[in-house]
Amino acid sequence: MPTLFEPLALGALTVPNRVIMAPLTRSRATRDGMPTPMMAEYYAQRASAGLIISEAIGVSRQGNGFTYTPGLWNEAQVDAWKPVTRGVHEAGGLIIAQLAHTGRAGHHTVIGEQPVSSSATVSPVAAWTYDGPKPAEMSRPLRVEEFPGLVASYSRAAKNAIAAGFDGVQIHAANGMLIDQFLRDNSNARADEYGGSVENRLRLLRQLTQAVAEAVGPDRTSVRLSPNGETWGVDDSDPTPLFTAAASMLDAIGIAFLELKEPRPDGRFLKTDVPRQSPMMRRHFRGALVLNCEYERADHQADLDSGLADAISYGRAFIANPDLVRRLRERAPLSEAQQETFYTQGAEGYTDYPTLEDRKAVA
Repeated sequence: MPTLFEPLALGALTVPNRVIMAPLTRSRATRDGMPTPMMAEYYAQRASAGLIISEAIGVSRQGNGFTYTPGLWNEAQVDAWKPVTRGVHEAGGLIIAQLAHTGRAGHHTVIGEQPVSSSATVSPVAAWTYDGPKPAEMSRPLRVEEFPGLVASYSRAAKNAIAAGFDGVQIHAANGMLIDQFLRDNSNARADEYGGSVENRLRLLRQLTQAVAEAVGPDRTSVRLSPNGETWGVDDSDPTPLFTAAASMLDAIGIAFLELKEPRPDGRFLKTDVPRQSPMMRRHFRGALVLNCEYERADHQADLDSGLADAISYGRAFIANPDLVRRLRERAPLSEAQQETFYTQGAEGYTDYPTLEDRKAVA
C-alpha cells in the first residue's frame, strides 16, 4: 500500500511525495493584487511538499473580494508571480495556481461594485474590507449574458498562470465561494438553466472546467470541492446526488485530480455532522483523489490503504511547519500555527516559523 512518501502521478505532473500543501489565504499581497517578495520566500520555504496549491488567486477584480489577496488578471500580476514560481522550482518543488472568485463574500469597497452570486442573497459572515469587518452586502444575481465573460476570465487566468511559471491550476469550487454558491441549493434559487436541478447547478462548474482544460490541458487542471457541511453560509440539503454527479462530470473531463475539503464531527477548526462524501464520490471519479480532513499522524494511512485517498493535503500544519514532509517522515513534533497572524501583512507568523534545522542550530 502507498505511503505519504511515495511518488504519485497527478496528470502531467509526477509529485515526489503525497504530502500536498493545501490552498491557504494569507493576505500578503498588495491592494492591487500583486504578489510580493515575501510571498516568494514563503512558498520556497515549503517546496518540499509533493505539490503546493497556491492561495486563492482572483480571476478578476470582481472576483478578488478579500483584502490583500493576489490576482492573475493582468500582465503586471503575471510578471510579479514569476519570482514566486521560480523560487519554488529552484528549491525543487512544484506549484499550481488556485483560481478563485469570491462571489457574494466580496464587498463593494474592495471590488469596486456590488458583489455577485447565483441569486440575491446575503452571506451570514462579515465581509473583509480595508477598514475592518463590515456587514455582508446583498449580492446581485449574475445575468445569463454575463456568463461567457465569467468563463473567459477563468480561461485567461489559467493561461496567465502558465505564463507566470505555475505547473498547473486548480479551480476553487469550494468553501462558499462563487462556484459553490451556484452548486448548493440554499444559495442558488435561480429558475433558469443555472438553477434548480443538479444538472443545472453543475452547469457553471462544467463550463469553467471545460474552458480551463481547453486552455491549459485537462492534465494540468484540478478542482477543489467542499461537499459535506456548511461553509460561509453555503450548504446543500441533499449533497450526495449533487457531488456524485460532480465527480462523474469531472471524471469525464479528465482532470488531473480532485481535492475535497471534508470537516469532521470532532474537527478542531470546522465541525459538521454531515457525513463525508468522498466514499460515494470515489465510485464516480477514477482520477487521483486528494483529501483534506484535519488528518492527524495516525489516521491518514487508512484512507491511503483503502484507496479512498491517493494523497493528503495539509493546511495549518504547513503554515507552522515549512518542513512538514520531513517532520511527518521522522515523526518529529509539529509546531502550532498562530491564528492571530493568519491574515496580517507582515513576516511574523508567515516566513519566520523555524524548521527542525533552525531549532538544532540554536539548541
